[in-house]
Amino acid sequence: MTATERSVQLVRIAAEAAADKLADDILAYDVSDQLVITDAFLLCSATNDRQVRAIVDEIEDRLRIEADAKPVRREGEREGRWVLLDYVDIVVHVQHEEDRTFYALERLWKDCPSISLPDSVTQVAAQRARTSAPGDTQ
Repeated sequence: MTATERSVQLVRIAAEAAADKLADDILAYDVSDQLVITDAFLLCSATNDRQVRAIVDEIEDRLRIEADAKPVRREGEREGRWVLLDYVDIVVHVQHEEDRTFYALERLWKDCPSISLPDSVTQVAAQRARTSAPGDTQ
């Protein structure tokens, strides 16, 4: 079984929203063969609590507007370190970069197929990596 087209659509919208708010390390996995509760996970991280909240807000807004989707559950918002948005079809994890490193969710799901993300998301990530590379004189 693979993630439904609806799930992939939600992942891509959420990934674009996260990229627009400068989220780091945006990854998506098709977990439909491993879990019965959801089709896909989207993971991303932020450098501080305020950015975590901004990313979460943008993802919720975009999914509501572009896909008429609302989360059925939201966890971790008060602390702002790791917010989980459960849309049933997908689960979005927005983590503070320290928590992302510590919990390493991508290690747990590395055997699951990746979901390709829009070019706009991967290009933003590549551009940010180039401009923050050590010794870069831009």
